[in-house]
Amino acid sequence: MDRLDNTDLKILKLLQENGRLTNKELASRVHLSVTPVYERLRRLENEGYIKKYVALLDADKLNRGFVVFCNVKLARLNRDLANEFTHRIMDIPEVTECYNISGSYDYMLKIHAPDMRYYQEFTLNVLGSMTNLDSIESVFVMSLIKQTFAIPVDIE
Repeated sequence: MDRLDNTDLKILKLLQENGRLTNKELASRVHLSVTPVYERLRRLENEGYIKKYVALLDADKLNRGFVVFCNVKLARLNRDLANEFTHRIMDIPEVTECYNISGSYDYMLKIHAPDMRYYQEFTLNVLGSMTNLDSIESVFVMSLIKQTFAIPVDIE
């Protein structure tokens, strides 16, 4: 963060609100010309502050609005087994997020499914096929209260 000034932070904040802003629109909002904004964007991308640009889709409209947080405990945990588990998870499209967590479970998965029946089959046929699983706990989302992907950016 030492290399970011207020203009960089404003650019990051604006892009989190709307990733489709043009360089011209960004320049207008941060009170610079287009060329310096373009150069700052390239630097922010190259230095990894901006990972990628994405579109946020409506899961309900795509019949993937049944959201489950699934806590997973492995039967044994070592580097090789953890790597095997995470590599398998990376290839499962229903798993949209995976966190290595502390506490009673080893991982927390966010899973998007069409409905309960689909999720039941998913747990039996996909998660259930993993040999090193000890237990899972499913938490079903009843309603979405807040969803943001923005990281708080403090601007002076």
